[in-house]
Amino acid sequence: MIDELLEYNRAFVDKKGYERYVTNKYPDKKIAIVTCMDTRLVELIPAALGIRNGDVKMIKNAGGTITHPFGSAMRSLLVAIYELGVEEIMIIGHTDCGAQHMDSKVMLQHIKEHGVTDEQIAMMEYCNVDLNSWLSGFDNVEQSVRGSVHLVKHHPLVPKDIIVRGFIINSVTGELTEFKNIE
Repeated sequence: MIDELLEYNRAFVDKKGYERYVTNKYPDKKIAIVTCMDTRLVELIPAALGIRNGDVKMIKNAGGTITHPFGSAMRSLLVAIYELGVEEIMIIGHTDCGAQHMDSKVMLQHIKEHGVTDEQIAMMEYCNVDLNSWLSGFDNVEQSVRGSVHLVKHHPLVPKDIIVRGFIINSVTGELTEFKNIE
């Protein structure tokens, strides 16, 4: 599969397909969006919001959540604010999210089925990684979005003038629902 993508890439570059995407690293709309890596959202979010290449910084992960105040998603937001001029942040969860109700015990079983040993898992725990928490999903998308918004708004390194708002996008229609009064 990767070889097919690489073959396509060579043709894309040869035909100068990239020319319509040329922009710089600074987001034109000064917005960062944190959302889920769900494949249904790849084209749906830009289409539903009318954004194009170069308009926003898009940070994607499983569930579209900020799970740790010093994790990679939060680090990416800080880079977006301080290095790239972002002034507003949208946290966008979505309906029918695969991270909802994700069970760490099931995930660990899948990990073991793929050859990861108990010793390797024990090493993670020895390094103070709470695998049950780290590999769990969430029960409620709204609560997940509200929690992420709260974490960003109250992060000690995020300036108070940064606007942070939370939404859920319908993963079929693209309709956004905003959650107000998140403190």
